[in-house]
Amino acid sequence: MKNALILSGGGARAAYQIGVLKALKEIVPTHQNPFPIICGTSAGAINAVSLASRCDDFSFAVDNLENFWGNLTADHVFKSGWLDVSKGGLSLFGSLFNRGVGVSKPVSLLDNSPLRTFLSKAIQFQQISTMLEKGALEALSITAMGYSTGESVSFFQASESNPKLNEWRRHRRVGRRSEIQVEHLLASSAIPTIFPTIKLGEQYFGDGAMRQLAPISPALHLGADRVFIIGVSGNRNVKQWNKKPQPIRHSPSIAQIIGHMFNSAFIDSLEGDIEHLERVNDLLRKMSQEEREAEKRLRPIESLVISPSKPLDKIAGRNVRYLPSSLKWFFRSTGATASGGGSAAASYLLFCPEYCQELMDLGYQDAMWEKDKIETFFKV
Repeated sequence: MKNALILSGGGARAAYQIGVLKALKEIVPTHQNPFPIICGTSAGAINAVSLASRCDDFSFAVDNLENFWGNLTADHVFKSGWLDVSKGGLSLFGSLFNRGVGVSKPVSLLDNSPLRTFLSKAIQFQQISTMLEKGALEALSITAMGYSTGESVSFFQASESNPKLNEWRRHRRVGRRSEIQVEHLLASSAIPTIFPTIKLGEQYFGDGAMRQLAPISPALHLGADRVFIIGVSGNRNVKQWNKKPQPIRHSPSIAQIIGHMFNSAFIDSLEGDIEHLERVNDLLRKMSQEEREAEKRLRPIESLVISPSKPLDKIAGRNVRYLPSSLKWFFRSTGATASGGGSAAASYLLFCPEYCQELMDLGYQDAMWEKDKIETFFKV
């Protein structure tokens, strides 16, 4: 049985994943990598690649990621000065007079060139091949969305000695064998209009969460029998199901609208795919042995999902004050605060140690609450 780790997108929300992994290394005390298959999308792709590059020592790899997020600031991700943010806004406005196209480079509100430098120093991409050769890793998958075709492309790196891992093509889903580099991470995490698109080959790519209809499928194509999924939404928490809407004080702010658009891209597809997986498993359990053997296209996939027990929007709302002044003004003016109702939008771009540490602490706590399920899943 092969385990796969699936790390979803979500910008700064991805810090939550590190807390879960920190708890996991304590619950499953082994330096050996428990996930031969690692898949990531958007900010989750950054965590996936960092983990894969050091997966011969899982505990060390998690510690390295904890240090990464614990010291992450907005200046590590994008240029946050008043002049830089103003230039980004002007470039978006100026593109309206050029058919919406950037003159010298792809249009975006923020310049994320610091992220390229930061990732190039923080992640040893050449070590991925070493991990594959050593057998500590079987496959790594990073998903991005192609703007020309509208397809969700999963770039995967796997051992050349494994003939079973072939490229695939499904409706709006493509698997392409590649050597993962920093450009793949920048493409997978390029939130539309916020960060610039990245050209890979003959096509420009953006955030992998966009149009990713089946986030679990890359792991299954790569041979996984069981999936360990770390989400970044509390929607699966039973307490949220009967939650009453807050009293309406004003019409939706721009940030509130954008926040729901982000939620649709980063969260809804994964949660829908998890529900589909659970329904197929339930269907297979109700079939007889003969019926299961006759149905070659379906197979049971064991899964375990760890998701936030608290709303990340509220955590983001009280941490906006830690951002640079230009970003604080931008968030407040668009309503990306708790009072403006748009803290969901802020939760994706709030790259500051205070917010990230609070998410890591929450992830650790949630995973520890699920300790029995985790031990059963890994048969500790």
